[in-house]
Amino acid sequence: MLSSGQVINGRYEIIKLIGEGGMANVYLAYDPILKRNVAVKILRGDLSNDEKFVKRFKREAISASSLAHPNIVEIYDVGEENGNYFIVMEYVDGVTLKTLIKKRGKMILAEALDITKQVASGLECAHASCIIHRDIKPQNIMVLDDGLVKITDFGIAVASNSESLTQTNSVMGSVHYLPPEQANGTGSTVRSDIYSLGIMMFEMLTGKVPFKGETAVEIAIKQLKEPLPSISMYRDDIPQSVENIILKACAKNPENRYENVSQMLYDLDHCLDPEHKYDRKYIYKYPEKMVTKDMEPKEEKKEEKKKEETIEQISLFDEPKKEEKPKKKVSRVILISLLSICALAVIGILVAVIFFSKSKVKDIVVPNVTNKTTEEAIRELENIGLIVEDEILEVNSSAVEEGLVVKTNPLAGRTVKTGTNVKIYISLGAKGITLEDYKGKNYLEVKGALEAYGINVIIEKEEVEETDPKEDLIIKQNPEVGTKVNEGSTVTLYIPDIKILYPDFTDGTYTEKAVREFCEKYNVILSVEYDENTNYPEGTIIHQTRDAGTPVTGNATFGITVAKNKEQVDEQEW
Repeated sequence: MLSSGQVINGRYEIIKLIGEGGMANVYLAYDPILKRNVAVKILRGDLSNDEKFVKRFKREAISASSLAHPNIVEIYDVGEENGNYFIVMEYVDGVTLKTLIKKRGKMILAEALDITKQVASGLECAHASCIIHRDIKPQNIMVLDDGLVKITDFGIAVASNSESLTQTNSVMGSVHYLPPEQANGTGSTVRSDIYSLGIMMFEMLTGKVPFKGETAVEIAIKQLKEPLPSISMYRDDIPQSVENIILKACAKNPENRYENVSQMLYDLDHCLDPEHKYDRKYIYKYPEKMVTKDMEPKEEKKEEKKKEETIEQISLFDEPKKEEKPKKKVSRVILISLLSICALAVIGILVAVIFFSKSKVKDIVVPNVTNKTTEEAIRELENIGLIVEDEILEVNSSAVEEGLVVKTNPLAGRTVKTGTNVKIYISLGAKGITLEDYKGKNYLEVKGALEAYGINVIIEKEEVEETDPKEDLIIKQNPEVGTKVNEGSTVTLYIPDIKILYPDFTDGTYTEKAVREFCEKYNVILSVEYDENTNYPEGTIIHQTRDAGTPVTGNATFGITVAKNKEQVDEQEW
């Protein structure tokens, strides 16, 4: 454990411990060269002695340092000092998504989708650089005051296996999001991160993890065997299109999942489109059974293998014998004639099919009918041999005028066969809403709801006079209530900028403990001195280095002098 004032690598001055985990401790530190606060993650002592782990830690940390994305915590430095391996990274002043879920319970759909999109965007960047996170969970997702999301722990996350499931308390937190192939020890791919993201999305919408157990192994086995619970068990306002994203992401068989995060991002962007209003439940293409390897007793495996072998033998070799009927003799001439007729018929059919296909069916390219009227689009599509469906769908669009064609399905430029059915989408104009009164509401919830309509949201802090304002509640908005805003517009939400002032700790009502709690709450570094040459009662605070009414600033140093009873000290020494 590092202490305040200790310097790492001759540069980073430790301020305080801000987090403890199964693999590392995290400290707030100050970088005097670049004059900024940083987060220093120190690898846990026992892991520092694991040569294999350290090599992987170094390799992945260096790789992760090359990632530059707004949704990924930036890594500044990687090194080792006196056997302590460390990562220096961007200091993010926010809360973990886990904390947010515990505070909120079920999140509103817009906010959950927004957070999922941001995490997916960060993973898309990492995967493009061939970096797999392996430990996506709400504890590793930071949410800032303005709603920006940051993925942490790139470079320290390592693949788990069945043997490690009982090693640390942190694993218990990770196993809820552990892909079946990781629990099974078969390795990680980009689809493993997708699975964890899907579980996290489930938790945001329901307030609960899908699989629970008393031990990590028990939870891991459930991940392998039990189907994902339906979100409808917890709430009835989630569209099937949204649940389908979770079902596809959380498929036990990786072949049934999204191939990459880009595909998942596309569905996240379009799951609330009108055409997905009546989507059916996602059905897996491949079997969902996962082999559990070392997680099940070997005897059971043998029995299962025997059963499979028995089934295979029966299906291949032990078909029931049919009673043989006496064969009737057929004239050779008649038989040859019949075969000749059949052959000629088959040839005739093949020639007809080939002729018809060449003359009637051909490849055509779907034309671009965007910005045309419905009548113009239908006429152009039908003239080249496409069939326009009767139902005309409506979508919001800021780029296309209301009443004109936005797109088709299949999309323009796609090669299709003549006779293919085509859907037409008509613009409803820019997506917009009438602003409600958001005062007193949580700004993150309002921000997520507005951004779901394509509205840009700016968060501004404003000084308040209230003595105890709620820092996450909106106090003002611009534009005002009742204003209609469209997609692409900007709305500013104002939240309190709380100015904390130092109280008069010398008024006789405060104890040393109370001062320590105050300083810890507001990130102030406390220095305490004791005065034995005083007539004040023991424990009385007789001096403070900053005057009462002075604004409190984070990471500042504040000192107090506390009276000490000299007589008691002398007695103890005697």
